[in-house]
Order: sequence, then structure tokens, then C-alpha cells
Amino acid sequence: MKNRIYGIMAAGLLALVLLTGSGLANGLNLNGLGTRAVSMGGAFIGLADDFSLVYWNPAGAGFLKQPLIGAYLTDLIPTNKYQLVEPPVIAIDAKTKLSHYLGFMVAYYRPLSDNLTVGVGVYTPSGLGANWRGEDFQEMTLGVAYDWTSKIGMFTISPVLAWKISDRLSVGANLNINYGMFSLKRWAGEADMGEGPMDLGQYEESLHGWGFGLTLGILARPADWISAGLTVKTSSTVKFKGTAEMLYLGYAGYPESSDLKRNIRWPWFVGGGVAIKPVEDLVVTADLQWTGWSALKSMDTSYLDPFWNQMMALAGNDSILLDWKDRMQVRFGLEYRLTPEFSIRAGYYSDPSPAPDYTMNILLPSFDFQSFNAGIGYEWKGLSLNWGVEFLSGKKRDVTVEELLAAGTLGQAMPGIYRMHLIVPSVSVSYRF
Repeated sequence: MKNRIYGIMAAGLLALVLLTGSGLANGLNLNGLGTRAVSMGGAFIGLADDFSLVYWNPAGAGFLKQPLIGAYLTDLIPTNKYQLVEPPVIAIDAKTKLSHYLGFMVAYYRPLSDNLTVGVGVYTPSGLGANWRGEDFQEMTLGVAYDWTSKIGMFTISPVLAWKISDRLSVGANLNINYGMFSLKRWAGEADMGEGPMDLGQYEESLHGWGFGLTLGILARPADWISAGLTVKTSSTVKFKGTAEMLYLGYAGYPESSDLKRNIRWPWFVGGGVAIKPVEDLVVTADLQWTGWSALKSMDTSYLDPFWNQMMALAGNDSILLDWKDRMQVRFGLEYRLTPEFSIRAGYYSDPSPAPDYTMNILLPSFDFQSFNAGIGYEWKGLSLNWGVEFLSGKKRDVTVEELLAAGTLGQAMPGIYRMHLIVPSVSVSYRF
């Protein structure tokens, strides 16, 4: 039985080529942008009063009274661990290498009248990956230490338009122009090419593509001590194109590369939040944020070379079951102004995984995260400097062979014990003219 299981895993490993590796928080998305907002647990939809509003709620721009410019930089530092013990067939104890995945935001807003504000933001709503130690998988990869790396990222350009209906109510919208990038290196597995099993060697692919979406927001300030907001982001399908390569196929007389197409859908998002000022110098925020991940039932790839198309289809590697579920995040934050210049912030949120156990693998692990956030800020004559750190603790996942066999996903998903955490420092600077 164990030899059969190992054979299925080895033959099916190429099916893992879709998507990214380090388990992006909130499915394919990062969990927030802007040091001040993230330090407050990302509970910012009902506040949306700094340069990161293009991500959280564009209606916040309607309340700006002067031009505002800001920049944000973050470093995502993930640690993944994976263990599999199936003696005497295979034993794996793997850990990712120390890696840094940078994210950023730059935004500018300018009021054109008492009611109309325009602006633009450029930022990375997605950006993470995996960088495993190839030697840790040698028992699975016929004694060869292949590269196991993946990286996915998205740059978004968002023109912003906001209209202040009254002193207490504003609406806003973004056009989101999304440019996605994806790269991957991994072992291709084995295949019977007519002369017995053949090691297919290293698999590599590089993709890029465009997609478009909208963000709509409304922000109400019924009194000076309270505000509430609602944000809706439409789905956006990024149409990736690129090339896949397996050099060992070329050595055997087959095409060593193929162009490919893959569409990845970022789903609908709906979030609502409230910000309350119970006492002077203290702001408390809370958000509920829903993402419609159930739209991602599977990921399909079209290989344009006829041989590759037939080979991948026969192996079942042209479609990957995801079967993700809709998820709700609960977020809380606070900001306390110690002096006119200095503020301290803290936040927390829960981020349940959209992925079931029977679709888990090392290149697409997904976890239930608990996030703990903190930060400080300094303001002086329109200048704002902010520092923050986020710690995301992923709940251990133990995936058994039996549940993968029952779901029919052994080979695409991988049994074993998965662990993950991330440390995410960030810094931002902004200026109100």
C-alpha cells in the first residue's frame, strides 16, 4: 500500500504547478496595506483617513481638505515547515529557506473642489512565494535536489474618484488595473514515455497577465466621534500567458517547452467597518470582511503545444481541484495619541483558511491565521512617519492519506503535517501639503 501511495505522489507531483507556495493570507491576497492600517489589525474601512484609503475605502478621499502623498514598504518573511513519515518508503522533514517578499504602495490625492477629489494609487495586493530546500525532498525526487520555488505577485494601478455628498457623507470608486506575475520551479515527477519510467527533471514556468476590476466605497461620519464605511471590490480575472519548460523532455526527443495559458480569478470582496472615538485621543475600530473564495473551484491550464497538451491531460495535470470556501475575517484595532506628535497602535484579526485539507500541498498550503499587530506613529507639520510589525500564526494542519484517497486528490494534494508563521515589518511616510 505504501509503495502504491508513493508512486501516486511521485507521478502526480506535476499537478502542483498552479499558484503560489507560501500560503498567502486570505487566499490569494495579502491581508492589508499601509503601516497605520495594518498596525490597527486592518480594521480600517470605517476610518480610511490616510493615504492607504485607495486599498481600504476610496470614499475616504472625499473628506481630504488638502493634497496628500504617501509611500509604504513591507517585507513578508514566511517560515513553512512540512513533515511526512511513511517508513520504509519515504520520510521528509522540510523547511523553507529564509526569504523576503517585498510589498509597497505609493498614492497621491488632490482635492479639485470642496466636493471632488481625484487621486491614484500603485500597490501590491498580492505578493508572496515559497523557497523550499531541495535537499529536504531528495527521498521523493530520486536522490536529486531539485529547486522548489514559487512566487506570485500583482501590481495594481488604481485611479481614484471621490465625491463628498455632504459634510457627513462621501462616496468613492477605483478602477483597478491589475498586472499579475507568476514563476515556479519544481520537480516534474516521473512518466512512462514508452521505454519505462523516466525522470522528467526540473519543471519551470514563468507567466504574466492583465485583469481589471472596480472598488466602490461609501463613508459616513454622522458625528465627530463615529464613522462607518462599506467597501465592495468586484472580481478580477487575470489572464496569464507564459512558457513552461522541462529540459529532460528535449533530451528524449520531445518538445522541451510549451506556451501556456491560465486564468486566475480574484473574487468578490465585501467589507464593512466602524470607527469610534470614545474618549479624547483614542480611536477604536472594528471590521467584518468577506471574500467569495467559493468562486475558485478549480484551476485550469491550457498547454498550446499538442504533445504537452496531450501529456498533461492524460496525467490529469491540466486541472487542479481547489474547492475553496467563502470566508469572513473579523478585525479589531485601536490608536492612542500619547502626545500631539506620537501615537501607539495595536490590532488583531482572525483569517480562516478557504482551502480544505484535501487540496493541501507544499506549493499551496493554506492556514487558519491569528494575526497580532502593533505600531507607532510620529506626526509633525503635515509629515507622518509610521512603523509597524505583524505576526501571523498559522494553525497546524495534519493531512492524512486516508482523507486524500477518499477525496480522490492524492497526487495533487500531499499528506503530511504543515506549519507556518509570518513576520511582517513595515514602514510608511506621508505628507499633507
